[in-house]
Amino acid sequence: MRRYLALFLPYLPTERWRSRQASGAPDDAQPFALVEKKNNAQRLYALNPAAWDHGLAPGLALADARARLPQLRVADADRRADRELLLVLAAHCELYTPLTALDEPHGLVLDVTGCAHLFGGEAGLLSVALHDMAALGFSARAALAPTPDGARALARFSPDGVFSPAEAAEAVARLPLAALEVEEDSLRALSRAGLKTIGDLASRPSRAFAARFGADFPRKIECLLGREDLRITPLRPPPDCMVERHFAEPLEQSDSIEAVLSDLIQEAKTFLERRGQGGRLFEASFFRADGVVRRLSVETLRPTRDPKILVRLFHEKLESLADPLDPGFGFDALRLAVPRVENFESAQGDFVALEAREAEQELSELLDRLTTRFGRARVLRFMQGDAHEPERESLAVPVAAAVAETWSSPPDGEPPARPLTLFDPPQPVDVVALAPDSPPARFRWRRKMHEILRAEGPERIAPDWSVFGMREPARDYYRVEDVEGRRFWLFRRGLYESDDQPRWFLHGLFA
Repeated sequence: MRRYLALFLPYLPTERWRSRQASGAPDDAQPFALVEKKNNAQRLYALNPAAWDHGLAPGLALADARARLPQLRVADADRRADRELLLVLAAHCELYTPLTALDEPHGLVLDVTGCAHLFGGEAGLLSVALHDMAALGFSARAALAPTPDGARALARFSPDGVFSPAEAAEAVARLPLAALEVEEDSLRALSRAGLKTIGDLASRPSRAFAARFGADFPRKIECLLGREDLRITPLRPPPDCMVERHFAEPLEQSDSIEAVLSDLIQEAKTFLERRGQGGRLFEASFFRADGVVRRLSVETLRPTRDPKILVRLFHEKLESLADPLDPGFGFDALRLAVPRVENFESAQGDFVALEAREAEQELSELLDRLTTRFGRARVLRFMQGDAHEPERESLAVPVAAAVAETWSSPPDGEPPARPLTLFDPPQPVDVVALAPDSPPARFRWRRKMHEILRAEGPERIAPDWSVFGMREPARDYYRVEDVEGRRFWLFRRGLYESDDQPRWFLHGLFA
């Protein structure tokens, strides 16, 4: 049986706005509201408790609200800031479970199945979550129930509590119709029919509701009553391996932080060994006492579970941070997750193969350290691209994302088909050819004339119409060698029989 914890923060927008004010914020006894423009009118978006107590509600026109309550103070709403704050709180709630989801507006739903024993039971988990929200400066209501829809409705429309399946069904049945959170017209129609609670709806045949309010309406009632479990979609997929430490006193010293991280890496190694796996991506999460969560990740080219390698990589990461890891008032918990794992094979072989593997391992460790220190986008390697054009025939991709492949080599004694150095863009040159479609006899580049001794070609390459367009002409490439032994890669853009005059370009230099 799955268990879900729903957190509802009814005053999150106003409490966020108040926490951002250095001075002049209204006190709890003064009515205050955030407003936004909707349908060409300023309307209330969120209220503090004092404004609710005076009978105001979201959606009310600001002019009407001030007519009722002249002392009402207002400020502009910021939905984006509210959502960003909700994401921060969701990250903090990963202390309880890795499966957290947003429940907008102003709520979270957590899948806490199998997690409650870490907090002294479900009641203890509920108490810890409410205490943490209060410590962060936010009023919250919470409910723990067998389904996310039921927990969400109970958190928003009933007192806090832990509900068994039977208790949850009874409690939901007593909730008002507003717990359905459907349009006002639908609520009005149900009220006129004499229905007041969710239980009143459950006692009626679902077919009548489906005909009047749509096929999803009966299913919504089933989910609220706990008869159907629609799983949440977590913000972050659960990792294949996860180990963590919680501290009675917040951790502040960097040496202690690295020591705990080293212990977590050792635990992860034991877990991965039992499964015959190694990690490719390791993520350390640092949960600060003020609710901020900082995450650092390291990536490896090969699956590994070697603590020495991982400790060194995380040390490199911490040392190279442009924004140093700030413990603030200390870290309440540290977590190490391995989101990406692969099968790990300890291959054996002869000494020659062993030396080759050791050399590859040393190169892999060097690239891992460079990637960790300088960033994934700054350590690149070339890969063959799926294109004929020289500009797209090879791609520079991050080393960690590259796929091992074998580049084709020219036959023995033959020059390479492509130069090692390409000009981007190709450089225009003046070419003299003995006939319109003949190889160039000489060309001028950078004010110097080159007499051609040998030439090979043409190799015609037609540009991809989906990239370069239908009007882009074909290119005829020539490999040429001048009398001084220098080798060049020239191409003629266009054909002589076409309307446009062909032009010559130097695209690359052979070594």
